[in-house]
Amino acid sequence: MRHYETIFILNPTLGEDEYKETLGKYSTIIEKSKGSLIKTEEWGKQDLAYTVKKFEKGFYVLFDYCGTPGITDRMERDMKIDDRVLKFQTVKLADQADPEKLRQEAESASSGKEEPEEGPGAPEETETGAEKDTTGTEEVGDGV
Repeated sequence: MRHYETIFILNPTLGEDEYKETLGKYSTIIEKSKGSLIKTEEWGKQDLAYTVKKFEKGFYVLFDYCGTPGITDRMERDMKIDDRVLKFQTVKLADQADPEKLRQEAESASSGKEEPEEGPGAPEETETGAEKDTTGTEEVGDGV
């Protein structure tokens, strides 16, 4: 199976029910095409970089999934004709992937999110924004 990632932007005026229905529609397409949905990331309502179909905001959603090569054709065809989808982009991440292994990696990454390192070995910020070297030498920065 191939590993794909599709990010799409939904109409910001959708109600909660329509929003969930749209996500369900595309996850069902993946499952009916004998694909496997690895994870769904809902990034929420965000500002768009530029106006798209007269909207300045949109709901960002990321699907990470595995499937046969034809799975993207069906997804993209439906997204093109769906007025609720403002924009989308699909990227092939790998030609050969194991969905179970990817799912386990995604679950372990989400449950064990690493916090930024703080403590004796972590670089410290100075008032100018440059990092202070704690090894005993002078300040390291961009020379501003």
